[in-house]
Amino acid sequence: MNIARHIALIDELCFRPFPAEHGPSDVGFGGPGHHVAVLEMGGGPAGDPARRAVTVDQFEKGRDAVYEVLASRWGDVDPWNLQTVLLRTEREEIPGPWAWLAVRSGVAWLWEVRGTGRWLAVAVADRDPADAVRLLALVTETAPP
Repeated sequence: MNIARHIALIDELCFRPFPAEHGPSDVGFGGPGHHVAVLEMGGGPAGDPARRAVTVDQFEKGRDAVYEVLASRWGDVDPWNLQTVLLRTEREEIPGPWAWLAVRSGVAWLWEVRGTGRWLAVAVADRDPADAVRLLALVTETAPP
């Protein structure tokens, strides 16, 4: 896992123009007002559960290593519990990028990126055992709910 490469990509996404349409990108996908970068992917569908657990653990360590770098820049933050966001989707409208992330991840590190009007979340998408585990960076102009 190359943390320096992940930080460089996050830095780029914090200033990259958002696409006008939803669709794939060179780093994942995006749409009006957001980018999602897949920083790492592994432990694919129908894989060995033990291997998947190891992948989740590795990606959580990677997420936390990204946190250490960004916390030194933008300040310490508490983990953001996406389970509460997921529960709220049942009774209220949650903005697209955040609802999408809550379906896939249980916890994220979240910062408001100073001077950009953007928000950054770094999370491990591991909720769906039929899907690959992914380390994600979400950059959006939509404030979190």
